[in-house]
Amino acid sequence: MGSPNEGGRLAYADLLRVAAMLAVIMNHAAAGWLESLPVGAGDWHALNVWDSLSRWAVPAFVMCSGMFLLDPKKELSWSSLFFRHLLRIGAALVVWGTVYQLFWAWRDGSLGLGSLLPALRAVVLGRTEDHLWFLPMMAGLYLLTPVLRAFVRGAKRSDFHWFFLLYALFMLCLPLFLRLRGSQTAAYYADHMYLNFNVAFPPLAYVGYYVAGYYLKTYPLSRPVRLLLYALGLAGLAATAGGTFLLSRQAGGLDTALYSNLSLNVALTTVALFVFFRYALGAARLAGSALVRALSEVSFGVYLCHILFLHLLRILGLGTLPLPAAAGAPLLTLLILLPSFALSWLLHKLPLVGRYIT
Repeated sequence: MGSPNEGGRLAYADLLRVAAMLAVIMNHAAAGWLESLPVGAGDWHALNVWDSLSRWAVPAFVMCSGMFLLDPKKELSWSSLFFRHLLRIGAALVVWGTVYQLFWAWRDGSLGLGSLLPALRAVVLGRTEDHLWFLPMMAGLYLLTPVLRAFVRGAKRSDFHWFFLLYALFMLCLPLFLRLRGSQTAAYYADHMYLNFNVAFPPLAYVGYYVAGYYLKTYPLSRPVRLLLYALGLAGLAATAGGTFLLSRQAGGLDTALYSNLSLNVALTTVALFVFFRYALGAARLAGSALVRALSEVSFGVYLCHILFLHLLRILGLGTLPLPAAAGAPLLTLLILLPSFALSWLLHKLPLVGRYIT
């Protein structure tokens, strides 16, 4: 099950956050490079594999939040929900949204003393760096948390299974089917039954991952079930990489339908990796190491700031490296990780505000 760290931390949860942090950086490092290559080239295949290997990262971050916040054994007061969790999301969005606006102004040569207020206004209007979409989505999940905690408190295990079945059918399978094949009939019933979890409130699209984090932390899985999930996870990974190649070759350019966080193939890989970290790596010495704990503590900050260093590398002409992509993508990931970790660690040490922006 994984041993607790000091302070009641779960070793496998820390290790999972660190791995997800690396995967997010890999995802963004590989994606921009991949788009510049012709479909089917050797480097294209290598980057497609790296990109496919990293697509589980954001869903895993959502699961890590759900595994703790939905636990009814842990008290979650309204003041804690608003002033600890939601305030952190809001502060991070305002601060980092403004930082990226000012960075764009600097890049375009328009940065000046009057740039701050327009930058803040842009953030309020929702014009932020793409990866910051994660923050308002998580804020929505936090607002749903009291209702979801009531559900998990009274639900039987079979109730969870029914919930996951509905989520998989109407959020992971049906939208992908409609995108790949199209069906007016299926679209009609999905919209009018309101079982597409993304109809009116986007955070609902990720509610399955949020609940799954709690479920997989709480309920033990037998060895045969774990082996089945590992097999399904590998199949999902193969479908992501292989299917993306086939769809891209057919389209004559990169087709990212199977890269979606909200696709069955990515969900299967994410669940398999979560289970692997819990049961196979949770008791490993590395999982409870001081380095893993330190990286885990600032993983949120690394997520927020790493795009800044990716942009800087591109300005320096290092958005792609003069190396085979199989080796170049991991090296580019490392070049982004190191300064991102250093900046996040320094900001995390700031009194009062550090914990809200990293």
